[in-house]
Formats: sequence, C-alpha cells, structure tokens
Amino acid sequence: MITSTQNPKIQAVRALLARPRERRLQGGFVVEGVRLVEEGAAAAWPASLVLYSETLSPRGMAVVERLAGAGAEAEPVADRVLQSVSDTETSQGILAVFRLHPLPWPEALDFVLIADGIRDPGNLGTLMRTASAAGAHGIVLTPDSVDAFAPKVLRAAMGAHFHLPVQTLEWPAIALFVKERPRPLHVFLAESGQGLACWQADLRQPIALVIGGEAEGASTPARRLADASLTIPMPGPSESLNAAAAAAILMFEVVRQRSIPIP
Repeated sequence: MITSTQNPKIQAVRALLARPRERRLQGGFVVEGVRLVEEGAAAAWPASLVLYSETLSPRGMAVVERLAGAGAEAEPVADRVLQSVSDTETSQGILAVFRLHPLPWPEALDFVLIADGIRDPGNLGTLMRTASAAGAHGIVLTPDSVDAFAPKVLRAAMGAHFHLPVQTLEWPAIALFVKERPRPLHVFLAESGQGLACWQADLRQPIALVIGGEAEGASTPARRLADASLTIPMPGPSESLNAAAAAAILMFEVVRQRSIPIP
C-alpha cells in the first residue's frame, strides 16, 4: 500500500493533474471517480496505473480488476494520500492514469465542432459532452483553447473523451482539414445577433461549426475560414448565450434537421 505523499507514483499523478506539458510529455492523463474510470475501462481505453482506496465500493473494485486484467498497474493507497492528490474536494476512492490515445476520425466527415479559443474548462467539457450526444464526428481545438485533458474538462465531459476524436490544430491545418477532402465541410460561424437564423440554414450538408471564445468571440482566422454566420434568434432581452449553451442549441438543430425525412 502507498502510504506516503512523496511516493513517486503519487508525485507523477500530481504532475499530470497540474500541467498540460507534463501530460504531453508523459502521454497520459488522470481520470477520477468510479463512473469516469468505469467509462474508460468499458471503452477499452489503455490505462497504465490505477490507484484506489481499500474502502472502495464493490463496483469500483470491479473496475480496478478490469483495468489490472488489461495490464494496468493497480496500487492500494491510504485514504489521506489519495485525498492529497485528488483534484476534487472529496476523493471518490479511485483514479486512473490513461494513456493519450487519439481516436481515429471517420473518413466520411459531415459534422465537426471547432472550439475557437474556449478557455473555460467547464464550457469545453460541456461542449464535448454535447458534441458526443449530438453525434458529432469529433472536435478540433485551436491552440489558445484550454487543454482538453485538464481535470475540470474531463469531469465536465463525463466520458466523452473516450468516444470523441479530439485534435488541437493551428488554423492553416484546420483549413486543410475541413476543406481539402472529397466532400469539403461548409463552415458555419456561430455569431450573436447576425447571420442566418439557425433553423433557416441548411445543416444537412457536411458542416464544421465554429464556436468562439467566451470573452472575445470568434478569432480573425475563424472569420476568414467561415462560409457563413449562424445565429440563434433570441426574442428576450439577453444579448448572448454562453459558449456551451449556444453550441448545444446549434448542434441539436443539426440533429433535428437531419432527423426529418427528405421528401
């Protein structure tokens, strides 16, 4: 059992939780809680380490055994030590280090989300969770967005990372990604108060939907790449919605349009 906060495994986990650079160098990220670790195990995502409390629930122990059977190193940890490394207020008794394992993009892309400078971890995680629920094929991040594998993003995404391709690209690479393909994606830029009303736009075609940052909105490169602007009509006094709420409405408008049979 690990009983010291200075244990090398504990220190390595703490570094992964704290620093994006460490996650890139080590090729791993940390997931906490029975439900999220269970989600990663169910998706057969490769794990290198799982730390758990001896008071962990039977459900949690089943996840530990599953990951250990798949090759992860499993270590019991004293409760106070596990709490010291937890990114949550109260440790849930289990955390796992999963390997960064980029999911492949489907060849026939027709629905991609581009997160342009989304810096709030909760917003990005919610965007990812919603994109997964709406059947988006993946999400592209600009380099000035928050790290997709930061602890708060992982919690807000509720397991979407294990099912949704995620890639960070510079704008020239994004332009190639969405345009230089057999069926180029029509790029819609979400805007407040201008552009086509979302239910008037044709969202059945292959699309990339750009959601701009919370404070500054869409960047200049995003505006250059966009084929059209898309807006959510708001009859009330509010001028705008936050990024995650706006993205949810627009993504499920895509779902709605694509669920209507073509005459």
